[in-house]
Amino acid sequence: MTRRAQISPSILSADFARLSDELARLDGAADWAHVDVMDNHFVPNLTLGLPIVAAILATSDVPVDCHLMIEDPDRWAPAYAEAGAGSVTFHVEAAAAPVRLARALRKEGARAGMALKPATPVEPYVDLLPELDMLLLMTVEPGFGGQAFLDVVLPKIRRARKAIGDLDVWLQVDGGVSDETIERCAEAGADVFVAGSAVYGKDDPAEAVRALRAKAAPLVGPA
Repeated sequence: MTRRAQISPSILSADFARLSDELARLDGAADWAHVDVMDNHFVPNLTLGLPIVAAILATSDVPVDCHLMIEDPDRWAPAYAEAGAGSVTFHVEAAAAPVRLARALRKEGARAGMALKPATPVEPYVDLLPELDMLLLMTVEPGFGGQAFLDVVLPKIRRARKAIGDLDVWLQVDGGVSDETIERCAEAGADVFVAGSAVYGKDDPAEAVRALRAKAAPLVGPA
């Protein structure tokens, strides 16, 4: 498996009134558009849902990476794959049957991702890795953008990379990823980086994406 650094800008930091324009500002530089779906139950925030994701898919060519911070993803997650999201990530803390759900997402043509909160250990879920296309490790507590990166997660990233081994599973980090932290994440073993304010807080989001990739890429490299 050949690894490469991928950047997935989070639209949580974009202007929600101009999402189509905000995605266009990425100018082909981003690998994905990261869409945070929050239900005000699993996390204490409410963002957007399936109709907005469907509208994004209809108006932008940027592949959509959906991160579902919701209760009962077993019921709701497959609809995002059916709508055309290229990657759909559910939280293992909320899933009743994660293997069945991952298989359902893959059946609908999406990459199946599984997310872990900062305090959720990797080790109990190592046997699930072959069922996944991506493992997402939260580097902040999920719910709000703009939080400071939690260095305490770095050892978990290293353990996850070791557990993945030669499997074709991407390792994504989300939360506080910036010019100052992305190299630490890459060195620890991450290869997909979600960045919100580090992209949309800049005058030129596309250039910000390229700058982040330039910092991470030398540390990701081939497996």
